[in-house]
Amino acid sequence: MSTLRNKVQLIGNVGQEPTITNLENDRKVARLSLATNETYKNAKGEKVTSTEWHTIVAWGKTADIIEKYVNKGKEIAIEGKLTSRSYDDKEGVKRYVTEVVANEILLLGSND
Repeated sequence: MSTLRNKVQLIGNVGQEPTITNLENDRKVARLSLATNETYKNAKGEKVTSTEWHTIVAWGKTADIIEKYVNKGKEIAIEGKLTSRSYDDKEGVKRYVTEVVANEILLLGSND
């Protein structure tokens, strides 16, 4: 069970074109936003869809796959871990970010 301590699995649609950054030593990082939808019925019996947005970060070979095959609107499944970090913005204000670091990706849906 120790491998299940920090595990995230999401299926959703890519919200914008992924950003690919090439770093030194041939390292590559991909960043994208992923929308997941949950549908339920409210107290009146009406169907309601709730959308959550997730920031996904991928490195290495996973970033290569994203660069080649993933674009806005594509349905994907990812598996990874939840990470949190902070940084100081241009005005010196501390900002906090929560991201999913993806280690696996599965391309779903049609090949648009």
